[in-house]
Amino acid sequence: MAHLWLRVVLENEGFLGPGKIELLEAVREEGSISGAARRMGMAYRHAWELVDAMNTAFRQPVVATASGGAAGGGASLTPAGERLVERYRSIEVRAQRAVAGELEALEALR
Repeated sequence: MAHLWLRVVLENEGFLGPGKIELLEAVREEGSISGAARRMGMAYRHAWELVDAMNTAFRQPVVATASGGAAGGGASLTPAGERLVERYRSIEVRAQRAVAGELEALEALR
């Protein structure tokens, strides 16, 4: 079935799309960037670069990190990161609803 793939252009800061949001959700669930990268099948360095880019693209960091050591380090979403995921998912749902009829019509053409 046809579906909408939403990509938000952040002027001069790149894009925000389903992959980055999925990465943030994986960081939340795994408690680390490395765990999120493994879960998504991507290199840690790539995941770290994406998180770093998002942290600098927004007024407040979206992921907080703690260095390793005895406590083991890790990463978590900040309140700003939680709001970012929530806003993106809300936009996604609203956009999908808004174009549902058009997507059905496109699917009927297949």
